[in-house]
Amino acid sequence: MDELLEILSDLHPEVDFENEEGLIDDGILDSFDIVTLISEIQDVFEVTIDAQKIVPENFNSANAIYSMIQEILQED
Repeated sequence: MDELLEILSDLHPEVDFENEEGLIDDGILDSFDIVTLISEIQDVFEVTIDAQKIVPENFNSANAIYSMIQEILQED
């Protein structure tokens, strides 16, 4: 989780990613941020995020993103 929080903080240091629950719904992360985030996650966690995983529910909070990563890791 620390690696993910570091990636997110690099994108938007002003956001409290540990408590924010509306990263997509509140417009904190835009499409460019999502593309950057996916690329960083794939590099750091050595996973492939399939297109069907790229939905707002999976990116609305750090916990949701981390859960998605864990799910992908368990599938591999």
